[in-house]
Amino acid sequence: MLALLHTSPLHVPVFDALRDQDHPGLELRHLVHEDLLTRAGQDGPESVADDVRAVVDRAVADGARAVLCTCSSIGGVAEAAAAGAGVPVLRVDRPMAAAAVAAGPRIVVLATVASTLAPTVQLVEEEARRAGRPASVRTLLVEDAWTHFTAGDTHEYARRVAAAADTITDADAIVLAQASMTPAQQLTSTTVPVLSSPRPGLAAGARATE
Repeated sequence: MLALLHTSPLHVPVFDALRDQDHPGLELRHLVHEDLLTRAGQDGPESVADDVRAVVDRAVADGARAVLCTCSSIGGVAEAAAAGAGVPVLRVDRPMAAAAVAAGPRIVVLATVASTLAPTVQLVEEEARRAGRPASVRTLLVEDAWTHFTAGDTHEYARRVAAAADTITDADAIVLAQASMTPAQQLTSTTVPVLSSPRPGLAAGARATE
């Protein structure tokens, strides 16, 4: 069983659909804690570290063989919780960051929540160091999009993210920093590769349960 730590219930059907397509038979247990993102945005990711660790410990006690955090803002503190968990604890965006680094040095991190920018930039730079590759990372915050997501208007949310991505021409890869941004991939017209985290992240989580 793979436990998934979400900060929005809207992620649940996305990962269920990916499981059905790519990993039939994999048991998923969804743990939704919206307050963690709210508090991390207000006080920083470290402010929720103890609560994330408690969620991970409960998931392991309930039989999880691995835990996948689907929220980029708290992915770093989730990975840190692996130290005492006894099972792998993964962040969904790490495989995406590695793919971005492999694409080339000019990387743009696109986000709709400001608290996601710094953790994602740090992750990309970490993957660049690990790969021994150069990376010049820029950020772009789509400030007018998040309210549409929280209101349930996911189409308008994706449209605004795609419009922002299409303004980027001088990059080797565009990183969609939040799993919620994935549908925008299908709406972009930019020639720059647009990367998202759910599919490669879930694949890494599935391998960790084996």
